[in-house]
Amino acid sequence: MTKNSTALFQLLFHMKSHRLQVFLATLCSVINKLFDIMPEILIGMAIDVVVRGKESFLSQWGIHEPWQQILVLGGLTFFIWVGESIFEYLYMILWRGLAQMVQHDLRTETYSHLQQLDLQFFEDQSSGNLTTILNDDINQLERFLDGGANQIIQTITAVIGVGAVFFYLSPSIAVVAYLPIPAIVFGAFYFQKKATPLYTEVRDKVGTLGTRISNNISGIQTIKSFTQEARESDTLKKESADYVEANKKAIAVSSAFIPVIRMGILSGYLATFLLGAHYVLTGTLEIGAYGVLVFLTQRLLWPLTGIAQTVDLYERAMASTRRVLNLLYQPIHIDDGMMSAETLKGEITFESIHFAYSSGPEILKNLSFQVPAKQTIAFVGSTGSGKSTLIKLLLRFYEPQSGRIHLDGRPLEEYRLKDLRKNIGLVSQDVFLFHGTVRENLLYGQPEASEADLLNAASKAEAIEFIEKLPKGLDTIIGERGQKLSGGQRQRLSLARAILKNPPILVLDEATSAVDNETEAAIQRSLSKVSKDRTVIAIAHRLSTIVNADIIYVLEDGCIQQKGRHQDLMKNPGVYKNLWSVQTGSANI
Repeated sequence: MTKNSTALFQLLFHMKSHRLQVFLATLCSVINKLFDIMPEILIGMAIDVVVRGKESFLSQWGIHEPWQQILVLGGLTFFIWVGESIFEYLYMILWRGLAQMVQHDLRTETYSHLQQLDLQFFEDQSSGNLTTILNDDINQLERFLDGGANQIIQTITAVIGVGAVFFYLSPSIAVVAYLPIPAIVFGAFYFQKKATPLYTEVRDKVGTLGTRISNNISGIQTIKSFTQEARESDTLKKESADYVEANKKAIAVSSAFIPVIRMGILSGYLATFLLGAHYVLTGTLEIGAYGVLVFLTQRLLWPLTGIAQTVDLYERAMASTRRVLNLLYQPIHIDDGMMSAETLKGEITFESIHFAYSSGPEILKNLSFQVPAKQTIAFVGSTGSGKSTLIKLLLRFYEPQSGRIHLDGRPLEEYRLKDLRKNIGLVSQDVFLFHGTVRENLLYGQPEASEADLLNAASKAEAIEFIEKLPKGLDTIIGERGQKLSGGQRQRLSLARAILKNPPILVLDEATSAVDNETEAAIQRSLSKVSKDRTVIAIAHRLSTIVNADIIYVLEDGCIQQKGRHQDLMKNPGVYKNLWSVQTGSANI
């Protein structure tokens, strides 16, 4: 089975909920094509009436007067044209509606699956390529369903319908007229095989181009600050040229198919034209039947020229379908638990944890520690010591290679992921705010929160003052990633968002490392208020922010080197005291 056949069957499986509409659309396409070939038959019958008069084929129906026969043919022509128009309208509505529904279902299903994938999958992926798959590739599929599917069905209908008429009127001419069709079909499969890898490369180039555009727009400030606009334009120009070149190769192959079809059409038409004329002249074929055969030959063979375009559309759609389905079938390695987590105390235990990122060195080595409920626990250490990795494991973004994490005495994997993450509020150094209003961002984790709760959370995060000064207060648009706000303002909104979520566990991943002293002091005041009656895990770069923690763990090279309160750690030489000395310029408290 070819790659395209596999992709097509998989696509049909995903369309199973739309089987009725597929059937109705196909039926309308078939009926429309049958109506489409009938005028040629009526023309032949009209010629038969004009030439043979009362001896015509229609006289067998009991209509003997030639003029009455012509009137009947005129009436049939009217109803056939009306019927053809009605079913053309119906199949267009049905196929286009189906294309919209399938692309909607496939995009939403693939996006939902994408959100369930663990973070390890995203390590080797670019956002631009994923965006291209969810947008442009699915649009390619939509374009095929919008027109290509109907073209294929109508071509098959024409071959069968016209063939039935041919074999009824003259089997020998039918055989000769149909001889080119196997060559055309063979040519279609031959060129399809040649085009498949070329269109796969085209889709890959589209993904690369989408990645470049997405990255450059996101990093426009860096590009401008380093005055690299010309360099990026040249790079984009080269990658766009690579895409054009890949398209040219694919188009060159698909375009070569058209002359093959034309030669097949010419041979089939000439065979019908010459052999049919010979039969008429020798008296073995009526002239009306000859007219029907000549007209139907064109009706049969000429639409086959559109197969080249249809095959081109089909190849693009199947290349896109493979990319979409490859993403949709990506395995989820982190299994969801079954246990709810409605009322957590927040006691956390890491037992003999070993962890390494894919194809990387071991980050955590036989790590064990305990976080008592409703206490503030801090982790410090040099860059790369594994501090942030602890948070990723706690949120089950990754799974440890060995060891186990317990929450309130139960293994972490037993909890439903949604419940687990709902009970953990994360404030990270890299704040992500969505394009929208301040209100929408604050309500992100608790959409049903009241206005009073929202204002209370903003007040606790000491964000209310700057919010009130914004042009529209809570309803001010802050731009993509909150770019209209300062770094300190974004951090305070992030803290307010976590406070409004009201989780029993609050995680601060270097939340104050990138803010000024004033913002740091404001966040510290906020934390002293919100840390009561909840478990707080603070990963700190600035040691001054965690001096009041109940326990401080010092991580180095994936292991705990020291632990204790600030005062205790400062009494003994070690990593913590050295870090404090570096940051304060003194070995004294």
